[in-house]
Amino acid sequence: MKVKKYTGPTMPQVMNEIRKELGPEAVILNSKEIQHGGIFGFLKKKRIEVVAALDPDPLPINQDKRNNAINQSVPSTDIDTTAVVLQEVKHLKKMVALQSQGEKENYQPDYQIAYQYLLDQEVDHRYAEDIINAVVKKQESNGIEPDMKQILRTIKEEINTRLSGLAFEGITKDNKIVHFVGPTGVGKTTTLAKIAANSMLKHHKRVAFITADTYRIAAIEQLKTYAQILDVPMEVVYTNEDYQDAIQQFAEYDLILVDTAGRNFRDAQYVAELEKGLGTGQEHATYLVLSLTAKPKDLTEIYQQFYHVPIKGLIFTKVDETRQYGSMINIVLDNQIGISYLTNGQDVPDDLSHASPGIISDLIVGGYDHE
Repeated sequence: MKVKKYTGPTMPQVMNEIRKELGPEAVILNSKEIQHGGIFGFLKKKRIEVVAALDPDPLPINQDKRNNAINQSVPSTDIDTTAVVLQEVKHLKKMVALQSQGEKENYQPDYQIAYQYLLDQEVDHRYAEDIINAVVKKQESNGIEPDMKQILRTIKEEINTRLSGLAFEGITKDNKIVHFVGPTGVGKTTTLAKIAANSMLKHHKRVAFITADTYRIAAIEQLKTYAQILDVPMEVVYTNEDYQDAIQQFAEYDLILVDTAGRNFRDAQYVAELEKGLGTGQEHATYLVLSLTAKPKDLTEIYQQFYHVPIKGLIFTKVDETRQYGSMINIVLDNQIGISYLTNGQDVPDDLSHASPGIISDLIVGGYDHE
């Protein structure tokens, strides 16, 4: 008998994996909820663990019963067909809703639905129009009839093209002192911890922490907790002199991560003071941390406030807390700056990934099927 343990975020996903590998004859021996991930017992996630078995030589059963069981099961082709039909019904509903609005349409129905979808994703109308115009031109020149699946595929290609010239670059080996700036509440401290753990576990770097976020006691305590878990040194600095002393103290470390004060981004004096305290040069890097749950206009205003700060790249947090991802396109194309990292949860260091044009376009286009 073949026995194997499977784990996954949900029972249906685990069962699908079991069916794919062991087939419909597999038997469930045990299932339970377990804790997974995190660091030294902290920030764990719940997962489902299932023990399944398959007997390669099962007891013989009546062939008629077997045939009846097979006939009663739903073929995979029927399941696939049902999914296609449901998607077509959703599409027809969107077309009917579009026509019932009575508003002027700039494109044929399928293209108009795609255009509206981009707007619903909070893509600025300038970029939505530019992308759909390019899609229409490309498909018409190739003699392609409007088809939603093909339209979405071409939209993804157009997004990739527009983002491909930007630097989607994370921390490099030349960067030794890395600052994280941004408004309060976006998750700078947790992001810093994720990058620290990733640098230690994957790149075997010696890491040290500096925090200048002395306005919030909770922020200091949070970083202290991470420092203890990761077993890295940490210094709290109150002045620029303290900061310079801490940099000298950690001179032998491979990577110094600096958590800056999270305050009202509309406070021009705060941003000016922050700019003075940030170093320049190849060994320095500064990342602007933004939350995808913020309003597009707020994100634009935040970036404008930090415009004079030497930002190397953007980090978007809380990807898992929204279904609108168009803001990333707006701020990236408006300012010609790349995205370095994305975070999609609290798990350290797992919920951190490097960004790329392909990932961004997948997030934006991939949401269409879930509407």
